[in-house]
Amino acid sequence: MHRHFRSVLLATLAGAALLPFPLREGRALDRLSFQTPGASDDLRDKLKNASLLLSAEDEKTTDPQTLFASARAEYAHLVGALYAEGYYSGVISILIDGKEAADIAPLDAPRQISRITVSVTPGPQFTFSAARMKPYARRTVLPADYRDTLPAKSTAIVAAADAGVDGWRNLGHAKAAVAGQSVVADHRTHLLSSEILLDPGPRLRFGTLNVTGNERMRLERILKIAGFPEGEVYSPKELETVAKRLRRTGIFSSVALTESETAGADGTLDVDLALTEDKLRRFGFGAEVSGSEGLDLSGYWLHRNLLGGGERLKFDAALTRIGGQDSEMGYDAGVRIDRPATPVTDATAFVDLRVQRLDLADWQVDRQAVTFGLTRIFGDTLTAEAAITYSNETATDNIGSLYYKSLSLPVSLTWERRNDPVNAKKGFYLQAGITPFLGFDGTGSGAQFKTDARIYRSFGPDGKFVLAARVQAGTVSGSGILQTPPDLLFYSGGGGTVRGQPYQSLSVNSARPGGGTIDTGGASFVGLSGELRAEMTEKVGAVAFYDFGYITSGDFFGGATEAHAGAGLGLRYETGFGPIRFDLAMPVSGSTGDGMQIYFGIGQAF
Repeated sequence: MHRHFRSVLLATLAGAALLPFPLREGRALDRLSFQTPGASDDLRDKLKNASLLLSAEDEKTTDPQTLFASARAEYAHLVGALYAEGYYSGVISILIDGKEAADIAPLDAPRQISRITVSVTPGPQFTFSAARMKPYARRTVLPADYRDTLPAKSTAIVAAADAGVDGWRNLGHAKAAVAGQSVVADHRTHLLSSEILLDPGPRLRFGTLNVTGNERMRLERILKIAGFPEGEVYSPKELETVAKRLRRTGIFSSVALTESETAGADGTLDVDLALTEDKLRRFGFGAEVSGSEGLDLSGYWLHRNLLGGGERLKFDAALTRIGGQDSEMGYDAGVRIDRPATPVTDATAFVDLRVQRLDLADWQVDRQAVTFGLTRIFGDTLTAEAAITYSNETATDNIGSLYYKSLSLPVSLTWERRNDPVNAKKGFYLQAGITPFLGFDGTGSGAQFKTDARIYRSFGPDGKFVLAARVQAGTVSGSGILQTPPDLLFYSGGGGTVRGQPYQSLSVNSARPGGGTIDTGGASFVGLSGELRAEMTEKVGAVAFYDFGYITSGDFFGGATEAHAGAGLGLRYETGFGPIRFDLAMPVSGSTGDGMQIYFGIGQAF
């Protein structure tokens, strides 16, 4: 939108700076010399990065015609690099076999070139005597380097113009633009005065959303999902939100919103939406292996748009603990359908049917559950979910079986502020949930509370080191351990809690109905994990970690307690879709395991 302003700005600065190009007195290229007398190391690096001739040399270009064309274009590139850093009195000379490249007519291009000498004398750096803009929209945030007395970088002027236009657009002036500028360079004092003139244009409202490109997807459902704010005051942020809603469905491979060139006579601005629908079906698979847990295999099949209204159907299945130590193989299979914009634009309704076999302490648990729920998105970082679940569980040990039937209402809130959920280097993640449950036929009633908090901090050169920490905590109240559905209790050990300890090996001993005892999950749990991640090369990283787990048969500080810890080292290999993880861990404390544990998967441990 501001391309015209940039070109006018460069032309104005060129005239103001009066940049001279000295005229100086032509076989394959033997030598390229690049000289920057008087330039700082930082400026020299920027000039070299802008040089077409140095790029040609790196690419081993020797064709005289190509080198001659690069030399003639070199002036503009170097001028741009000087202006970007506030140097407006520079002297540039590009000699081709002793003759200034600018003085060689295009039709007289040399057939052979043996030597090119580039010389850039930057001269003094200019500073802003005045850095102004008018009219100025309230709450406009100008760049920090567009200020009086600071270096007069052309990039600061362009960024200020962009910020000024964006300030008016954020107030509903969709057609705000740069109307002109006054840029005056004083070569005696090395000062530059800049004034940017803006034309806000009228305040507009959103008009009609014109949709093209939809094939299977019904128009009324697109409009419901998009939530286009027709009739409301124009806002670029609202347009971004519309695009995010559509991309979030996974139905479209391309979503493009384009504002109409002109506003309507009624003060409205129409928007064109061009869509490209992605393939309807998708499948995937994964694998993860651990020394104690064995091999986990998983896969899914997905239909993105089942009935033409954005309905998402997914079948998934997993086999777990294949060849695991002291545990039986388990499974987890289910079918789930999601419908976006139900009942409102930023909500998704879902139904999930699931069957599982879980190995939990001394129990083998067969579980069937049906869930109906709603997910609600609040902005870019906050998500809430509420559901109602009916589950039927049979917990079997070597003595017999216990049966559980319950109706639960899981509610959770997730705050996602990581820069990259798969390989975070900064930010934090917080998830908190409560699951009230009502038991039938001898199953207890109560509530489960749990939270998962993670924080990340990078440091060192280019952020090559990352400190990552995780705290997990949970408790069950209102129901005894053996009256609580086993999947609502807490367990420790393995890749998700304490590496170096066998899978869910930490348990508490409970009295079994009819006599005897059984190891079960705890009523409360605290897990602590810390990692130091180091980027060794662009693709390879190393990790040192320590994990600690603690469970009790009562609240956090009551009843029987058990604890263990593990530590180890790992390697990461960046693939582009997430790092491949390889960890070796040993027990540090506790009596639940000995020997080394191996973990292999995709993505960081947390």
